[in-house]
Amino acid sequence: MNPRILLLLLGLIGVSLGRGAAESRPNILLLFADNWLYDHAGANGDPLVKTPTFDRMAKEGARFTHVFCPVPSCGPTRSSFVTGRAAHQLEEVANHGGRFPGKFRVFVDALATSGYHTGYMGKGWAPGIYEGFGRTISPAGKLYKDFRTFLTAREPGQPFFFWYGSTHTALRFWKPGLGRSRGIDPAKVRVPGYLPDAPEVREEIADYLACVEQMDEEFGAALALLEKNGELANTVVIHTGDNGWQMPRGLGSVHDAGLHVPLAVRWPGHIAAGRVIEDFVSVTDYAPTILEFAGLRPWPEMTARSFHDLLLGKPSGVVRDHVFVERERHANVRRGDQSYPVRGVRTRDFLYLRNLRPNRWPGGDPIVYLAVGDYGDVDPSRTKQYILDHRKEPGMQKFFALSFRKQPAEELYDVRRDPEQLNNVAGDPAYGEALKQLRARVDGWMKETADPRLDPKFDDFDKYPYYGGGVAPELRAWEAEKP
Repeated sequence: MNPRILLLLLGLIGVSLGRGAAESRPNILLLFADNWLYDHAGANGDPLVKTPTFDRMAKEGARFTHVFCPVPSCGPTRSSFVTGRAAHQLEEVANHGGRFPGKFRVFVDALATSGYHTGYMGKGWAPGIYEGFGRTISPAGKLYKDFRTFLTAREPGQPFFFWYGSTHTALRFWKPGLGRSRGIDPAKVRVPGYLPDAPEVREEIADYLACVEQMDEEFGAALALLEKNGELANTVVIHTGDNGWQMPRGLGSVHDAGLHVPLAVRWPGHIAAGRVIEDFVSVTDYAPTILEFAGLRPWPEMTARSFHDLLLGKPSGVVRDHVFVERERHANVRRGDQSYPVRGVRTRDFLYLRNLRPNRWPGGDPIVYLAVGDYGDVDPSRTKQYILDHRKEPGMQKFFALSFRKQPAEELYDVRRDPEQLNNVAGDPAYGEALKQLRARVDGWMKETADPRLDPKFDDFDKYPYYGGGVAPELRAWEAEKP
């Protein structure tokens, strides 16, 4: 289409083009892994796991060291991602397994309206439901069988946005013995301080790392296809994950093991190769950034901040020294359908968390209520079962407490001295001033974003229905084909 005509049409339908002409917009490929922790990539310092695709993205583009998901739960994080908004602003989909309200604008829709060919494969926006609630297609776009089919379906010369959602790193694929079969020695894996160092745990970590390698290979095939077609050079490749791994104190837990994710972005000739960026970025920030890559302007209700200029090495005036984090209901695992609400902030020096209902079990009720199992906000890994089976042993009690026991109203961790956040110093007078400042930052964010939790009696997130199994049947069929 003639660029002038396109600009006119976009103006008539309310899509605003920003920097970048319509005729020169790049392709955008999102490589989005499920439950992949920052630590587990070669470029991020893991000496065992082989991730040549991610390492290539880091070598030929920019690698980030401080990227955190807004919620340690895939559904809410993906909702914040597609809207560019804080989860608590999104009603039902602040919860895991909610119904996506059609009234919320989604960046994928804006790309499609502006002329991009859009779609996804694998895990897009999930879990939850969207049909019959104001949408007819997923917030991730139209589902395709595979990347090749998607590319074949577009018009000649049409730019594309493709969301490639790999679930290889999900717990259900951590098959016993997989790590050893790929040459990963359990004796050499690093066991973090929040997990017990036992042979069973080491075996499971090795199996997870093998799944990371499979994910990396899967994404490598997508890049090879673009390279063969001569399109990789004009494609912005975003290689990342949605939240931390599914170990205890990981997924569902508002600590680094549930929040810290990898990110590398490649676009030759525009993003300098080999850059390491230490600025703080939230996965929520991806939405306005992608819009700017497409030459579109982020919309006013977005709370996220584009890092487009940061990637291109341009001054932006945005100070990136923190991210705000939160959670509501993860799985439905407390009687009364109760959430476990948390608000917090992660800075370079500290993680501050405010547990708004400390009388509730952070890991879910000890006896199964509706979903998952006992302590159901901690997914059923072999490591979880090992901790529960040995919980009465003196050496295991600290690990049991970290993931399963009730927590105080406030948590404060000095990540300079305690990077794995094992020692809560909220009650230490030496940290009184830091605690005061971080409280004020969270208060300010809650007010600025009109957080309904400003009302101490607000518990409406408990009233929303739960659709934790709401995944497109096509995704289930796609996963079933995996080895």
